[in-house]
Amino acid sequence: MKSFIKSSLVITLLTLLSACSDDNDADEVLNYPVLDNDSNVPFDLSRGEYACYEMVTSLGNVELALDERYAPATSLNFKNYVETSFYDGLIFHRVIPNFMIQGGGLEPGLIKKSTQLPIEIESKNGLKNYRGRIAMARTAAPNSATSQFFINTVNNSFLDYGNASDGYGYTVFGAVIAGMDVVDAIESVPTETVSPYADVPVTDVTIDTITPMDCPAS
Repeated sequence: MKSFIKSSLVITLLTLLSACSDDNDADEVLNYPVLDNDSNVPFDLSRGEYACYEMVTSLGNVELALDERYAPATSLNFKNYVETSFYDGLIFHRVIPNFMIQGGGLEPGLIKKSTQLPIEIESKNGLKNYRGRIAMARTAAPNSATSQFFINTVNNSFLDYGNASDGYGYTVFGAVIAGMDVVDAIESVPTETVSPYADVPVTDVTIDTITPMDCPAS
């Protein structure tokens, strides 16, 4: 029964987060560096080219390091939203144990907030959907990500480019560098279905603010 439930969840999650493949740009030339061997270890911030942010939530604080070298367009997109205080007051509207927490697009009451234009996908950058990594959510179209993001709470290799069933996967653009206990607390809150949304926290978990911070010394 557990195996069946897990399999059903995977199918549902791919339906919610994933897309149809577009063969036209399968061989596109990347205009950014590509990491050859991302490993599931804490980020080495001494390399530089990271931008760090503090996300204050109703359940505690989370610190993020975004990879401006391997996900430049996605990191800039996040920065633009932060600079306009777009995320302040939004909620984590989808929370799924042993998978991820997702937010950055809806206000309390599940009201969608107007966003900037979508960005091009950078899922081929070599970064992986390991536990603690932050990635962009999107619709079925690969180049449809706007403001919503998710934080992986387990290793989700099936979301990586090369493994994903849609041929694209999901752009990883940084990681939690402090406050993973808060992410785990968010993951564990009770949820309910509020049509058309499933896995909605019964009590709102809010993103109070996201602000730039100095990256800690390695």
